[in-house]
Amino acid sequence: MLILFNKPYRVLCQFTDPDGRKTLADYIDVPDVYPAGRLDFDSEGLLLLTDDGRLQARISQPRSKVQKSYWAQVEGSPTNAQLDKLVDGVTLKDGPARAVSARRINEPEGLWPRDPPIRYRRNVADHWIEITLAEGRNRQVRRMTAEVGLPTLRLIRNAVGPWTLDSLKPGETRQITTPKAWQSLQR
Repeated sequence: MLILFNKPYRVLCQFTDPDGRKTLADYIDVPDVYPAGRLDFDSEGLLLLTDDGRLQARISQPRSKVQKSYWAQVEGSPTNAQLDKLVDGVTLKDGPARAVSARRINEPEGLWPRDPPIRYRRNVADHWIEITLAEGRNRQVRRMTAEVGLPTLRLIRNAVGPWTLDSLKPGETRQITTPKAWQSLQR
């Protein structure tokens, strides 16, 4: 089984937390499923969970190069040069990083409000970009956008491999059977 979950803002990608923060257990009541990858506490969007260890490894292992797409609300007005730099590659503290693609987009249709909302600054423009990665290091999108002068204000993962958020609202889930999940990953 594969569970698609729209992880809300400020929810940990684990089932317990000694500090009492919200976790997956607040939303997922299915035994013996585990996240296939991570999504930062302050990021939102698509998180996959499965009870299939091989599928979990295939989705989350960097060598699998399963692409993940993100919508990032960034501070500033992205230039073509900045977007090209994301694709050409930047150097982070843990080594080089590059996006498969990066482009300006309009605010995603049907986007839910974040609670709490991002800070609004009347004199500082913000725009949305879509960035796709074939790897997934800790806070990678945020570090890459900051490196090119576009700090990320809000980050939403909208796709992992062939799976997308579609119409899932924050906190909602959708289940897919494992054979269908494997077939989707082979495309």
